[in-house]
Amino acid sequence: MEKKFEQLTESRQQQLMAFDRLLTIMDELREQCPWDRKQTLESLRHLTIEETYELSDAILSNDLPEIKKELGDVLLHIVFYAKIASEPKEGQIQFDIKDVLHGICDKLISRHPHIYGDAVADTEEAVKQNWEKLKLKEGNKSVLSGVPASLPALIKSMRIQEKARGAGFDWDEKQQVWEKVQEELEEFKANFDIETGDAIDANAAEGEFGDLLFSLVNYSRFVDINPETALERTNKKFISRFQFMEEASKADGKVLVDMTLEEMDAYWNKAKELEK
Repeated sequence: MEKKFEQLTESRQQQLMAFDRLLTIMDELREQCPWDRKQTLESLRHLTIEETYELSDAILSNDLPEIKKELGDVLLHIVFYAKIASEPKEGQIQFDIKDVLHGICDKLISRHPHIYGDAVADTEEAVKQNWEKLKLKEGNKSVLSGVPASLPALIKSMRIQEKARGAGFDWDEKQQVWEKVQEELEEFKANFDIETGDAIDANAAEGEFGDLLFSLVNYSRFVDINPETALERTNKKFISRFQFMEEASKADGKVLVDMTLEEMDAYWNKAKELEK
């Protein structure tokens, strides 16, 4: 049931007033700013992707002030899209921010019948299974149809496996998954001449490498590791160590490209020691 503004707590009133302030500023910018007037749904798309990655970086760094800033940028984009869609085209308005908000509210209510209805779901797994069943009832032709085609491959493999699990298609024990990882590793190795490192069949090797990665992602779910987060943390760790190696060797009057691998390893190991 909707409440009147005066019935809300002071904190909620302040939140709504802040959101109203953002909507008002968006109206003014869309009317008065040459850059904002020029934007379209398509022109904002790549900027939204960039902002989402910046938010992801802030979360991985656990930088709360930066997270707050990046959330604001993402929220601005949501409001911007809704503003553009609310502008009449051929005498019709497509939707506005009110429709966006009511749409997500209605979906949350319908997708949580264990909260807003009579269904029972006492575990996270039961909630996920109910979610996938409801999506099929809403018109999805496949459990996997909700996975965006443009997702990066690693994240896509995670979502595919999660959705398959929601439909009951999954391994029972993590040991079974680990055995699958070992099987895929052997099949990948079989596509190479181990002595020379040459691929026997490049296409087959690529396919087996993909199977190996997919099985590793599968195993990560069973040990509660997010492979995307794990790989990104390793990326950041490598960058930090490599940049230390560059700076430390330069301070010693050395040029990285002229150093031997053994010399570089000494700086690399020092970087690792500093992390402890």
